[in-house]
Amino acid sequence: QVQLVQSGGGLVQAGGDLKLTCTASGLTSSRYATAWFRQAPGQGREFVAHMRASGTNTYYADSVKGRFTISRDYAKNTLYLQMNSLKPEDTAVYYCAARRRSSDEYDNWGQGTQVTVSL
Repeated sequence: QVQLVQSGGGLVQAGGDLKLTCTASGLTSSRYATAWFRQAPGQGREFVAHMRASGTNTYYADSVKGRFTISRDYAKNTLYLQMNSLKPEDTAVYYCAARRRSSDEYDNWGQGTQVTVSL
């Protein structure tokens, strides 16, 4: 059974940095694509960043490009999201997700972690 456990997040002032961590169990890292999504209050879930199973390609939402970095440590089965130059509009619950590289949908999700950016 795949489990994704998140840590990190919290409250930070605008312009600050945070790093989110997502530790996976029950899966082989090299066979799963991974991503981060977020959901702000009253809004739907939004794509943030994606990394292919091979780790060779990354993709970002335009709103975070140049500020956020997705990365993985395959030996530790851990996914990261480094968030720099945070803005109040980045405030949301952030979720990590994983899917088999042959699948089109993310069907494994972390529990979510709150990120709040104040002025």
